[in-house]
Amino acid sequence: MEIPVFVEKFLDLVEEKVAKHELNEGKGKWGQNPEEDSSFLEAVNRISKLTSSLDGLRSDPNHAALISRIGGIQQRAMACLEDEFRFTLEDIKHNDQDPNTDAKGKQHEADRCVLPESESAETDNFLGYSDDAVSKLNRIAKEMIGGGFESECCHVYMMIRGHAFDECFAEIGFEKISIDEVQKMQWEALEREIPLWIKAVKEYASIYFVKELKLAEAVFSNYSSISSSLFSNLTRSVLIQLLNFAEAVAMTKRSAEKLFKFLDMYETLRDSLPAMGALFSEEYENELKTESTTARCRIGEAAICMFCDLENSIKSDTGKTPVPGGAVHPLTRYTMNYLKYAGEYIATLEQVFREHSKIERADSTSRPRYESESQNFNNDNDEENQSPFSNQLVRVMDLLDSNLEAKSKLYKDIALSCIFMMNNGRYIVQKIKGSTEIRQMMGDPWCRRKSSELRNYHKNYQRETWSKLLGCLGHEGLQVNGKVIKPVLKERFKSFNVLFDEIHKAQSSWVVSDEQLQSELRVSITAVVIPAYRSFMGRFSQYLTPGRQTEKYIKYQAEDLETYIDELFDGNSASGARKRP
Repeated sequence: MEIPVFVEKFLDLVEEKVAKHELNEGKGKWGQNPEEDSSFLEAVNRISKLTSSLDGLRSDPNHAALISRIGGIQQRAMACLEDEFRFTLEDIKHNDQDPNTDAKGKQHEADRCVLPESESAETDNFLGYSDDAVSKLNRIAKEMIGGGFESECCHVYMMIRGHAFDECFAEIGFEKISIDEVQKMQWEALEREIPLWIKAVKEYASIYFVKELKLAEAVFSNYSSISSSLFSNLTRSVLIQLLNFAEAVAMTKRSAEKLFKFLDMYETLRDSLPAMGALFSEEYENELKTESTTARCRIGEAAICMFCDLENSIKSDTGKTPVPGGAVHPLTRYTMNYLKYAGEYIATLEQVFREHSKIERADSTSRPRYESESQNFNNDNDEENQSPFSNQLVRVMDLLDSNLEAKSKLYKDIALSCIFMMNNGRYIVQKIKGSTEIRQMMGDPWCRRKSSELRNYHKNYQRETWSKLLGCLGHEGLQVNGKVIKPVLKERFKSFNVLFDEIHKAQSSWVVSDEQLQSELRVSITAVVIPAYRSFMGRFSQYLTPGRQTEKYIKYQAEDLETYIDELFDGNSASGARKRP
Protein backbone atom coordinates (compact mmCIF):
# COMPACT_ATOMS: atom_id res chain seq x y z
CA MET A 1 0.00 0.00 0.00
CA GLU A 2 1.37 3.35 -1.03
CA ILE A 3 0.90 6.31 1.37
CA PRO A 4 0.53 9.68 -0.42
CA VAL A 5 3.34 12.19 -0.01
CA PHE A 6 0.94 14.87 1.26
CA VAL A 7 0.46 12.85 4.44
CA GLU A 8 3.93 13.89 5.54
CA LYS A 9 3.10 17.55 4.80
CA PHE A 10 -0.16 17.17 6.76
CA LEU A 11 1.77 15.77 9.68
CA ASP A 12 4.13 18.74 9.57
CA LEU A 13 1.17 21.12 9.81
CA VAL A 14 -0.42 19.22 12.68
CA GLU A 15 2.88 18.97 14.52
CA GLU A 16 3.26 22.73 14.21
CA LYS A 17 -0.19 23.27 15.76
CA VAL A 18 0.59 20.83 18.55
CA ALA A 19 3.91 22.51 19.25
CA LYS A 20 2.13 25.84 19.52
CA HIS A 21 -0.23 24.45 22.14
CA GLU A 22 2.62 22.79 23.97
CA LEU A 23 4.33 26.16 24.28
CA ASN A 24 1.21 27.28 26.16
CA GLU A 25 0.35 29.81 23.48
CA GLY A 26 -3.02 28.23 22.92
CA LYS A 27 -3.82 27.02 26.43
CA GLY A 28 -6.59 29.02 27.99
CA LYS A 29 -7.12 30.96 24.77
CA TRP A 30 -9.94 28.81 23.46
CA GLY A 31 -12.98 30.81 22.54
CA GLN A 32 -10.95 33.84 21.52
CA ASN A 33 -10.33 32.44 18.02
CA PRO A 34 -13.09 29.98 17.12
CA GLU A 35 -11.53 29.24 13.72
CA GLU A 36 -8.25 28.24 15.32
CA ASP A 37 -10.05 26.09 17.87
CA SER A 38 -12.00 24.30 15.16
CA SER A 39 -8.89 23.89 13.05
CA PHE A 40 -6.98 22.24 15.88
CA LEU A 41 -9.88 19.91 16.74
CA GLU A 42 -10.28 19.05 13.06
CA ALA A 43 -6.58 18.26 12.86
CA VAL A 44 -6.81 16.00 15.88
CA ASN A 45 -9.84 14.31 14.36
CA ARG A 46 -7.95 13.65 11.13
CA ILE A 47 -4.94 12.30 13.02
CA SER A 48 -7.25 9.90 14.87
CA LYS A 49 -8.84 8.76 11.61
CA LEU A 50 -5.44 8.41 9.98
CA THR A 51 -4.22 6.33 12.89
CA SER A 52 -7.27 4.10 12.58
CA SER A 53 -6.86 3.76 8.79
CA LEU A 54 -3.20 2.75 9.01
CA ASP A 55 -3.72 0.38 11.93
CA GLY A 56 -3.34 -2.62 9.58
CA LEU A 57 0.13 -1.50 8.48
CA ARG A 58 1.74 -1.55 11.94
CA SER A 59 3.50 -4.81 11.13
CA ASP A 60 4.85 -3.51 7.81
CA PRO A 61 8.48 -2.41 8.38
CA ASN A 62 8.28 -0.06 5.37
CA HIS A 63 5.74 2.13 7.20
CA ALA A 64 6.90 1.68 10.80
CA ALA A 65 8.59 5.08 11.02
CA LEU A 66 5.59 6.94 9.63
CA ILE A 67 3.11 5.12 11.83
CA SER A 68 5.30 5.77 14.83
CA ARG A 69 5.41 9.45 13.95
CA ILE A 70 1.64 9.60 13.56
CA GLY A 71 1.18 7.90 16.93
CA GLY A 72 3.57 10.30 18.59
CA ILE A 73 1.80 13.34 17.18
CA GLN A 74 -1.56 11.95 18.26
CA GLN A 75 -0.24 11.37 21.78
CA ARG A 76 1.01 14.95 21.97
CA ALA A 77 -2.24 16.33 20.52
CA MET A 78 -4.33 14.33 22.97
CA ALA A 79 -2.14 15.55 25.83
CA CYS A 80 -2.92 19.09 24.74
CA LEU A 81 -6.63 18.31 24.68
CA GLU A 82 -6.38 16.65 28.08
CA ASP A 83 -4.70 19.75 29.52
CA GLU A 84 -7.36 21.98 27.98
CA PHE A 85 -10.10 19.65 29.24
CA ARG A 86 -8.65 19.82 32.77
CA PHE A 87 -8.14 23.58 32.63
CA THR A 88 -11.70 24.16 31.45
CA LEU A 89 -13.17 21.89 34.13
CA GLU A 90 -11.19 23.70 36.80
CA ASP A 91 -12.01 27.17 35.49
CA ILE A 92 -15.52 27.58 36.90
CA LYS A 93 -16.82 31.11 36.49
CA HIS A 94 -18.55 32.77 39.44
CA ASN A 95 -20.63 35.90 39.21
CA ASP A 96 -19.17 37.26 42.44
CA GLN A 97 -15.56 36.40 41.71
CA ASP A 98 -13.10 39.27 42.06
CA PRO A 99 -11.44 39.87 38.68
CA ASN A 100 -8.21 40.72 40.51
CA THR A 101 -8.01 37.30 42.19
CA ASP A 102 -4.62 35.75 41.64
CA ALA A 103 -4.12 32.44 39.87
CA LYS A 104 -3.93 30.45 43.08
CA GLY A 105 -7.06 32.07 44.43
CA LYS A 106 -8.82 31.46 41.14
CA GLN A 107 -7.91 27.81 41.29
CA HIS A 108 -9.32 27.54 44.79
CA GLU A 109 -12.56 29.22 43.72
CA ALA A 110 -12.76 26.87 40.78
CA ASP A 111 -12.93 23.84 43.05
CA ARG A 112 -15.70 25.28 45.19
CA CYS A 113 -19.14 23.79 44.97
CA VAL A 114 -21.56 26.70 44.64
CA LEU A 115 -25.17 25.78 45.29
CA PRO A 116 -28.11 28.06 44.52
CA GLU A 117 -30.37 29.23 47.31
CA SER A 118 -33.21 27.07 46.05
CA GLU A 119 -33.92 24.42 43.50
CA SER A 120 -35.72 26.93 41.31
CA ALA A 121 -32.68 29.17 40.92
CA GLU A 122 -31.85 29.68 37.26
CA THR A 123 -28.24 30.73 37.63
CA ASP A 124 -25.31 28.43 36.84
CA ASN A 125 -27.28 25.79 34.96
CA PHE A 126 -24.09 23.74 34.69
CA LEU A 127 -22.69 24.25 38.19
CA GLY A 128 -20.87 27.44 37.26
CA TYR A 129 -19.82 26.48 33.74
CA SER A 130 -20.87 28.76 30.90
CA ASP A 131 -22.58 27.32 27.84
CA ASP A 132 -19.41 27.98 25.83
CA ALA A 133 -17.31 26.08 28.36
CA VAL A 134 -19.68 23.11 28.27
CA SER A 135 -19.65 23.16 24.48
CA LYS A 136 -15.83 23.11 24.48
CA LEU A 137 -15.74 20.26 26.99
CA ASN A 138 -18.18 18.35 24.81
CA ARG A 139 -16.04 18.79 21.67
CA ILE A 140 -12.82 17.83 23.45
CA ALA A 141 -14.44 14.77 25.06
CA LYS A 142 -15.77 13.68 21.68
CA GLU A 143 -12.31 13.87 20.06
CA MET A 144 -10.51 12.19 22.96
CA ILE A 145 -12.99 9.32 23.22
CA GLY A 146 -13.21 8.95 19.43
CA GLY A 147 -9.42 8.84 19.26
CA GLY A 148 -9.15 6.04 21.79
CA PHE A 149 -8.31 8.17 24.82
CA GLU A 150 -11.51 7.52 26.75
CA SER A 151 -9.79 6.46 29.98
CA GLU A 152 -7.64 9.63 30.08
CA CYS A 153 -10.67 11.84 29.47
CA CYS A 154 -12.80 10.07 32.09
CA HIS A 155 -9.95 10.09 34.61
CA VAL A 156 -9.57 13.86 34.37
CA TYR A 157 -13.34 14.36 34.62
CA MET A 158 -13.63 12.10 37.67
CA MET A 159 -10.68 13.75 39.39
CA ILE A 160 -11.85 17.35 38.90
CA ARG A 161 -15.51 16.73 39.66
CA GLY A 162 -14.52 14.54 42.61
CA HIS A 163 -12.58 17.49 44.05
CA ALA A 164 -15.69 19.62 43.51
CA PHE A 165 -17.73 17.15 45.58
CA ASP A 166 -15.16 17.33 48.36
CA GLU A 167 -15.28 21.11 48.29
CA CYS A 168 -19.06 20.96 48.44
CA PHE A 169 -18.78 19.05 51.73
CA ALA A 170 -16.49 21.79 52.98
CA GLU A 171 -18.89 24.53 51.89
CA ILE A 172 -21.75 22.88 53.76
CA GLY A 173 -19.49 22.41 56.78
CA PHE A 174 -19.82 18.62 56.94
CA GLU A 175 -16.52 16.85 57.34
CA LYS A 176 -15.78 13.37 56.10
CA ILE A 177 -15.74 11.28 59.24
CA SER A 178 -14.93 7.59 59.34
CA ILE A 179 -17.09 5.07 61.17
CA ASP A 180 -14.37 4.63 63.80
CA GLU A 181 -14.15 8.38 64.33
CA VAL A 182 -17.93 8.62 64.77
CA GLN A 183 -17.80 5.86 67.38
CA LYS A 184 -15.20 7.76 69.38
CA MET A 185 -16.95 11.15 69.25
CA GLN A 186 -18.69 12.60 72.28
CA TRP A 187 -22.43 13.08 71.76
CA GLU A 188 -22.12 16.86 72.06
CA ALA A 189 -19.74 16.92 69.08
CA LEU A 190 -21.77 14.41 67.11
CA GLU A 191 -24.94 16.37 67.80
CA ARG A 192 -23.38 19.34 66.01
CA GLU A 193 -22.47 17.19 63.00
CA ILE A 194 -25.93 15.72 62.43
CA PRO A 195 -27.61 18.97 61.21
CA LEU A 196 -24.69 19.44 58.79
CA TRP A 197 -25.15 15.88 57.56
CA ILE A 198 -28.87 16.53 57.07
CA LYS A 199 -28.10 19.67 55.11
CA ALA A 200 -25.59 17.79 52.96
CA VAL A 201 -28.04 14.98 52.15
CA LYS A 202 -30.83 17.38 51.25
CA GLU A 203 -28.69 19.64 49.08
CA TYR A 204 -26.96 16.79 47.27
CA ALA A 205 -30.25 14.99 46.69
CA SER A 206 -32.40 17.90 45.61
CA ILE A 207 -29.94 20.25 43.93
CA TYR A 208 -26.40 19.19 43.35
CA PHE A 209 -26.88 15.67 41.94
CA VAL A 210 -29.49 16.94 39.51
CA LYS A 211 -27.11 19.55 38.18
CA GLU A 212 -24.18 17.12 38.17
CA LEU A 213 -26.14 14.72 35.96
CA LYS A 214 -27.06 17.56 33.65
CA LEU A 215 -23.38 18.50 33.33
CA ALA A 216 -22.27 14.92 32.62
CA GLU A 217 -24.97 14.45 30.01
CA ALA A 218 -24.01 17.72 28.32
CA VAL A 219 -20.25 17.03 28.27
CA PHE A 220 -20.66 13.43 27.08
CA SER A 221 -23.81 13.90 25.02
CA ASN A 222 -22.51 11.51 22.35
CA TYR A 223 -21.84 8.76 24.89
CA SER A 224 -24.81 8.21 27.20
CA SER A 225 -23.35 5.09 28.78
CA ILE A 226 -20.16 6.98 29.69
CA SER A 227 -22.05 9.95 31.20
CA SER A 228 -24.25 7.58 33.21
CA SER A 229 -21.24 5.62 34.45
CA LEU A 230 -19.28 8.73 35.42
CA PHE A 231 -22.25 10.24 37.23
CA SER A 232 -22.95 7.01 39.11
CA ASN A 233 -19.31 6.59 40.14
CA LEU A 234 -19.01 10.19 41.29
CA THR A 235 -22.22 10.17 43.31
CA ARG A 236 -21.64 6.72 44.71
CA SER A 237 -18.59 7.84 46.70
CA VAL A 238 -20.61 10.72 48.18
CA LEU A 239 -23.61 8.55 49.01
CA ILE A 240 -21.45 5.87 50.61
CA GLN A 241 -19.88 8.56 52.79
CA LEU A 242 -23.28 9.91 53.82
CA LEU A 243 -24.84 6.50 54.42
CA ASN A 244 -21.79 5.30 56.37
CA PHE A 245 -22.17 8.28 58.68
CA ALA A 246 -25.83 7.39 59.29
CA GLU A 247 -25.00 3.77 60.06
CA ALA A 248 -22.13 4.80 62.31
CA VAL A 249 -24.42 7.12 64.27
CA ALA A 250 -26.95 4.29 64.61
CA MET A 251 -24.25 2.17 66.27
CA THR A 252 -23.38 4.76 68.94
CA LYS A 253 -24.49 4.37 72.53
CA ARG A 254 -28.23 4.88 72.77
CA SER A 255 -30.11 7.07 75.19
CA ALA A 256 -33.59 8.58 75.23
CA GLU A 257 -32.23 12.13 74.81
CA LYS A 258 -30.79 11.29 71.38
CA LEU A 259 -34.14 10.20 69.92
CA PHE A 260 -35.09 13.41 68.16
CA LYS A 261 -31.79 13.78 66.30
CA PHE A 262 -32.22 10.19 65.13
CA LEU A 263 -35.74 10.96 63.94
CA ASP A 264 -34.41 13.95 62.01
CA MET A 265 -31.95 11.62 60.30
CA TYR A 266 -34.65 9.04 59.64
CA GLU A 267 -36.88 11.63 57.98
CA THR A 268 -33.97 12.84 55.86
CA LEU A 269 -33.19 9.34 54.60
CA ARG A 270 -36.87 8.63 54.04
CA ASP A 271 -37.66 11.82 52.15
CA SER A 272 -34.48 12.73 50.29
CA LEU A 273 -32.88 9.59 48.90
CA PRO A 274 -35.86 8.01 47.07
CA ALA A 275 -36.19 11.15 44.93
CA MET A 276 -32.73 10.48 43.51
CA GLY A 277 -33.74 7.11 42.04
CA ALA A 278 -34.78 8.63 38.72
CA LEU A 279 -31.27 10.03 38.23
CA PHE A 280 -29.61 6.62 38.06
CA SER A 281 -29.73 3.53 35.93
CA GLU A 282 -32.07 0.79 37.09
CA GLU A 283 -29.22 -1.35 38.38
CA TYR A 284 -27.67 1.43 40.43
CA GLU A 285 -31.08 2.64 41.58
CA ASN A 286 -31.77 -0.79 43.08
CA GLU A 287 -28.37 -0.80 44.76
CA LEU A 288 -28.94 2.69 46.18
CA LYS A 289 -32.39 1.70 47.41
CA THR A 290 -30.96 -1.33 49.21
CA GLU A 291 -28.16 0.61 50.89
CA SER A 292 -30.32 3.55 51.89
CA THR A 293 -33.03 1.25 53.22
CA THR A 294 -30.45 -0.55 55.34
CA ALA A 295 -29.22 2.73 56.83
CA ARG A 296 -32.78 3.92 57.44
CA CYS A 297 -33.73 0.66 59.13
CA ARG A 298 -30.78 0.87 61.50
CA ILE A 299 -31.66 4.44 62.43
CA GLY A 300 -35.30 3.38 62.88
CA GLU A 301 -34.42 0.41 65.07
CA ALA A 302 -32.16 2.60 67.19
CA ALA A 303 -34.94 5.20 67.53
CA ILE A 304 -37.37 2.57 68.82
CA CYS A 305 -34.87 1.37 71.39
CA MET A 306 -34.34 4.95 72.52
CA PHE A 307 -38.05 5.57 72.97
CA CYS A 308 -38.32 2.31 74.88
CA ASP A 309 -35.50 3.54 77.09
CA LEU A 310 -38.06 6.01 78.38
CA GLU A 311 -39.77 3.01 79.99
CA ASN A 312 -36.52 1.97 81.60
CA SER A 313 -35.82 5.48 82.90
CA ILE A 314 -39.28 5.52 84.55
CA LYS A 315 -38.77 2.08 86.04
CA SER A 316 -35.33 2.95 87.36
CA ASP A 317 -36.52 6.13 89.10
CA THR A 318 -36.99 4.57 92.53
CA GLY A 319 -35.88 7.47 94.70
CA LYS A 320 -37.19 7.39 98.26
CA THR A 321 -37.06 11.14 98.90
CA PRO A 322 -40.47 12.79 98.43
CA VAL A 323 -40.69 16.08 96.55
CA PRO A 324 -41.11 18.92 99.08
CA GLY A 325 -44.64 20.29 99.29
CA GLY A 326 -46.12 17.60 97.05
CA ALA A 327 -45.00 19.49 93.93
CA VAL A 328 -44.75 18.08 90.42
CA HIS A 329 -42.06 15.41 90.37
CA PRO A 330 -39.03 15.93 88.03
CA LEU A 331 -39.77 12.55 86.47
CA THR A 332 -43.25 13.79 85.49
CA ARG A 333 -41.86 16.96 83.96
CA TYR A 334 -39.17 15.07 82.05
CA THR A 335 -41.52 12.40 80.74
CA MET A 336 -44.31 14.71 79.67
CA ASN A 337 -42.04 17.26 78.01
CA TYR A 338 -40.36 14.38 76.23
CA LEU A 339 -43.72 13.12 74.99
CA LYS A 340 -44.85 16.63 74.02
CA TYR A 341 -41.74 16.99 71.88
CA ALA A 342 -42.33 13.51 70.48
CA GLY A 343 -45.75 14.72 69.36
CA GLU A 344 -44.01 16.88 66.77
CA TYR A 345 -42.69 13.68 65.19
CA ILE A 346 -45.90 11.70 65.54
CA ALA A 347 -46.19 10.60 61.91
CA THR A 348 -42.55 9.55 61.79
CA LEU A 349 -42.77 7.70 65.10
CA GLU A 350 -45.88 5.90 63.87
CA GLN A 351 -44.00 4.82 60.75
CA VAL A 352 -40.88 3.81 62.67
CA PHE A 353 -42.79 1.66 65.15
CA ARG A 354 -44.95 0.17 62.43
CA GLU A 355 -42.02 -0.81 60.22
CA HIS A 356 -39.37 -1.68 62.80
CA SER A 357 -41.11 -2.61 66.07
CA LYS A 358 -40.82 -6.38 65.55
CA ILE A 359 -37.07 -6.02 65.20
CA GLU A 360 -36.95 -3.87 68.31
CA ARG A 361 -38.84 -6.29 70.53
CA ALA A 362 -36.16 -8.94 70.05
CA ASP A 363 -33.58 -7.01 72.10
CA SER A 364 -35.75 -4.65 74.11
CA THR A 365 -35.44 -4.57 77.88
CA SER A 366 -39.13 -3.82 78.14
CA ARG A 367 -41.93 -6.38 78.18
CA PRO A 368 -43.01 -8.25 75.04
CA ARG A 369 -45.20 -6.25 72.74
CA TYR A 370 -48.47 -8.08 73.34
CA GLU A 371 -47.94 -9.57 76.78
CA SER A 372 -51.22 -10.29 78.50
CA GLU A 373 -50.72 -7.61 81.15
CA SER A 374 -50.78 -4.97 78.47
CA GLN A 375 -54.47 -5.59 78.01
CA ASN A 376 -55.05 -3.49 81.12
CA PHE A 377 -53.29 -0.43 79.70
CA ASN A 378 -56.18 0.85 77.62
CA ASN A 379 -59.57 -0.38 78.66
CA ASP A 380 -61.38 1.86 76.19
CA ASN A 381 -59.83 0.41 73.07
CA ASP A 382 -58.85 -2.99 71.80
CA GLU A 383 -55.05 -2.89 71.80
CA GLU A 384 -54.81 -5.10 68.75
CA ASN A 385 -56.53 -2.32 66.81
CA GLN A 386 -54.08 0.32 68.02
CA SER A 387 -50.86 1.29 66.30
CA PRO A 388 -47.60 -0.02 67.81
CA PHE A 389 -46.58 3.49 68.81
CA SER A 390 -49.96 4.17 70.42
CA ASN A 391 -49.55 1.00 72.48
CA GLN A 392 -46.05 2.06 73.46
CA LEU A 393 -47.32 5.49 74.49
CA VAL A 394 -50.02 3.96 76.66
CA ARG A 395 -47.40 1.71 78.30
CA VAL A 396 -45.28 4.74 79.15
CA MET A 397 -48.24 6.56 80.68
CA ASP A 398 -49.22 3.52 82.71
CA LEU A 399 -45.67 3.11 84.03
CA LEU A 400 -45.55 6.79 84.98
CA ASP A 401 -48.87 6.50 86.82
CA SER A 402 -47.66 3.45 88.73
CA ASN A 403 -44.39 5.14 89.62
CA LEU A 404 -46.17 8.26 90.88
CA GLU A 405 -48.59 6.16 92.88
CA ALA A 406 -45.63 4.52 94.60
CA LYS A 407 -44.00 7.90 95.23
CA SER A 408 -47.21 9.27 96.76
CA LYS A 409 -46.92 6.64 99.50
CA LEU A 410 -43.65 8.23 100.62
CA TYR A 411 -45.70 11.02 102.23
CA LYS A 412 -46.81 10.30 105.76
CA ASP A 413 -49.66 12.78 105.44
CA ILE A 414 -52.38 11.25 103.27
CA ALA A 415 -53.71 14.70 102.39
CA LEU A 416 -50.27 15.69 101.08
CA SER A 417 -50.07 12.51 99.02
CA CYS A 418 -53.40 13.53 97.44
CA ILE A 419 -51.98 16.98 96.66
CA PHE A 420 -48.95 15.28 95.09
CA MET A 421 -51.14 13.11 92.87
CA MET A 422 -53.32 16.09 91.93
CA ASN A 423 -50.28 18.19 91.03
CA ASN A 424 -48.76 15.51 88.86
CA GLY A 425 -52.07 14.41 87.38
CA ARG A 426 -53.01 17.95 86.42
CA TYR A 427 -49.56 18.49 84.88
CA ILE A 428 -49.94 15.31 82.82
CA VAL A 429 -53.42 16.22 81.60
CA GLN A 430 -52.39 19.76 80.68
CA LYS A 431 -49.40 18.48 78.67
CA ILE A 432 -51.54 15.92 76.88
CA LYS A 433 -54.17 18.51 76.03
CA GLY A 434 -51.43 20.87 74.88
CA SER A 435 -50.30 18.41 72.20
CA THR A 436 -53.02 17.73 69.64
CA GLU A 437 -51.14 14.74 68.27
CA ILE A 438 -50.55 13.03 71.63
CA ARG A 439 -54.10 13.76 72.78
CA GLN A 440 -55.50 12.11 69.66
CA MET A 441 -53.39 9.04 70.33
CA MET A 442 -54.38 8.83 73.98
CA GLY A 443 -58.03 9.49 73.18
CA ASP A 444 -60.75 11.48 74.94
CA PRO A 445 -61.80 8.50 77.12
CA TRP A 446 -58.32 8.46 78.64
CA CYS A 447 -58.48 12.20 79.34
CA ARG A 448 -61.92 11.85 80.94
CA ARG A 449 -60.75 8.97 83.08
CA LYS A 450 -57.72 10.96 84.19
CA SER A 451 -59.89 13.93 85.10
CA SER A 452 -62.13 11.62 87.11
CA GLU A 453 -59.09 10.36 89.03
CA LEU A 454 -58.14 13.94 89.84
CA ARG A 455 -61.62 14.62 91.24
CA ASN A 456 -61.32 11.56 93.48
CA TYR A 457 -57.97 12.75 94.81
CA HIS A 458 -59.59 16.12 95.47
CA LYS A 459 -62.40 14.49 97.43
CA ASN A 460 -59.93 12.39 99.42
CA TYR A 461 -57.92 15.49 100.25
CA GLN A 462 -61.02 17.29 101.46
CA ARG A 463 -62.03 14.36 103.59
CA GLU A 464 -58.58 13.85 105.13
CA THR A 465 -58.04 17.53 105.97
CA TRP A 466 -61.22 19.49 106.37
CA SER A 467 -63.69 16.89 107.62
CA LYS A 468 -61.73 16.82 110.88
CA LEU A 469 -61.94 20.59 111.15
CA LEU A 470 -65.65 20.58 110.35
CA GLY A 471 -66.13 18.05 113.14
CA CYS A 472 -65.27 20.83 115.59
CA LEU A 473 -68.24 22.81 114.29
CA GLY A 474 -70.79 20.06 114.82
CA HIS A 475 -73.75 20.66 117.15
CA GLU A 476 -73.74 17.23 118.72
CA GLY A 477 -72.90 17.20 122.42
CA LEU A 478 -73.14 20.95 122.89
CA GLN A 479 -76.59 21.00 124.45
CA VAL A 480 -78.21 19.09 127.28
CA ASN A 481 -81.93 19.58 127.84
CA GLY A 482 -81.84 22.56 125.50
CA LYS A 483 -79.02 24.31 127.35
CA VAL A 484 -75.57 25.00 125.85
CA ILE A 485 -72.74 23.51 127.89
CA LYS A 486 -70.17 26.28 127.94
CA PRO A 487 -67.07 24.18 128.79
CA VAL A 488 -67.78 21.94 125.77
CA LEU A 489 -68.38 25.01 123.57
CA LYS A 490 -65.10 26.54 124.70
CA GLU A 491 -63.30 23.30 123.93
CA ARG A 492 -64.83 23.24 120.44
CA PHE A 493 -63.60 26.73 119.66
CA LYS A 494 -60.22 25.93 121.11
CA SER A 495 -59.91 22.70 119.10
CA PHE A 496 -60.97 24.50 115.91
CA ASN A 497 -58.33 27.19 116.43
CA VAL A 498 -55.54 24.71 117.11
CA LEU A 499 -56.47 22.47 114.19
CA PHE A 500 -56.83 25.36 111.74
CA ASP A 501 -53.45 26.74 112.85
CA GLU A 502 -51.86 23.34 112.22
CA ILE A 503 -53.48 23.04 108.80
CA HIS A 504 -52.49 26.56 107.80
CA LYS A 505 -48.94 26.11 109.00
CA ALA A 506 -48.50 22.84 107.11
CA GLN A 507 -50.44 23.52 103.96
CA SER A 508 -49.21 27.04 103.30
CA SER A 509 -45.86 25.34 102.62
CA TRP A 510 -47.41 22.84 100.23
CA VAL A 511 -47.06 23.59 96.52
CA VAL A 512 -49.75 23.78 93.87
CA SER A 513 -48.12 25.48 90.89
CA ASP A 514 -51.07 25.16 88.51
CA GLU A 515 -53.04 28.34 89.11
CA GLN A 516 -56.36 26.83 88.09
CA LEU A 517 -55.94 23.83 90.40
CA GLN A 518 -54.79 26.12 93.20
CA SER A 519 -57.89 28.27 92.75
CA GLU A 520 -60.19 25.23 92.59
CA LEU A 521 -58.78 23.91 95.87
CA ARG A 522 -59.11 27.22 97.70
CA VAL A 523 -62.63 27.79 96.41
CA SER A 524 -63.74 24.29 97.44
CA ILE A 525 -62.20 24.72 100.91
CA THR A 526 -63.83 28.10 101.37
CA ALA A 527 -67.16 26.67 100.22
CA VAL A 528 -67.24 24.03 102.96
CA VAL A 529 -65.47 25.81 105.81
CA ILE A 530 -66.76 29.39 105.76
CA PRO A 531 -70.53 28.69 105.71
CA ALA A 532 -70.14 26.10 108.49
CA TYR A 533 -68.05 28.51 110.58
CA ARG A 534 -70.47 31.41 110.03
CA SER A 535 -73.37 29.21 111.06
CA PHE A 536 -71.57 27.94 114.17
CA MET A 537 -70.52 31.45 115.16
CA GLY A 538 -73.99 32.87 114.58
CA ARG A 539 -75.59 30.28 116.77
CA PHE A 540 -73.12 29.80 119.63
CA SER A 541 -70.83 32.87 119.97
CA GLN A 542 -73.51 34.61 122.07
CA TYR A 543 -73.02 32.06 124.83
CA LEU A 544 -69.50 33.27 125.48
CA THR A 545 -69.07 36.24 127.81
CA PRO A 546 -68.14 39.31 125.80
CA GLY A 547 -64.65 40.59 126.40
CA ARG A 548 -61.85 38.34 127.61
CA GLN A 549 -63.75 35.11 126.99
CA THR A 550 -64.68 36.05 123.46
CA GLU A 551 -61.13 37.09 122.57
CA LYS A 552 -59.71 33.93 124.10
CA TYR A 553 -61.88 31.44 122.26
CA ILE A 554 -63.05 33.24 119.13
CA LYS A 555 -59.71 33.71 117.43
CA TYR A 556 -61.01 34.16 113.88
CA GLN A 557 -63.76 35.90 112.07
CA ALA A 558 -65.02 34.32 108.85
CA GLU A 559 -63.18 36.97 106.81
CA ASP A 560 -59.90 36.02 108.53
CA LEU A 561 -60.37 32.39 107.59
CA GLU A 562 -60.93 33.36 103.95
CA THR A 563 -57.68 35.33 103.98
CA TYR A 564 -55.72 32.44 105.46
CA ILE A 565 -57.27 29.91 103.10
CA ASP A 566 -56.03 32.06 100.22
CA GLU A 567 -52.49 31.63 101.60
CA LEU A 568 -52.58 27.85 101.24
CA PHE A 569 -50.46 26.01 98.61
CA ASP A 570 -48.10 28.92 97.99
CA GLY A 571 -45.06 26.95 99.07
CA ASN A 572 -44.27 29.43 101.86
CA SER A 573 -43.07 28.38 105.28
CA ALA A 574 -45.46 29.86 107.83
CA SER A 575 -45.34 29.89 111.59
CA GLY A 576 -49.07 29.54 111.81
CA ALA A 577 -52.14 31.67 111.31
CA ARG A 578 -51.70 35.16 112.59
CA LYS A 579 -53.94 36.51 115.30
CA ARG A 580 -56.64 38.88 114.29
CA PRO A 581 -55.44 42.40 115.12
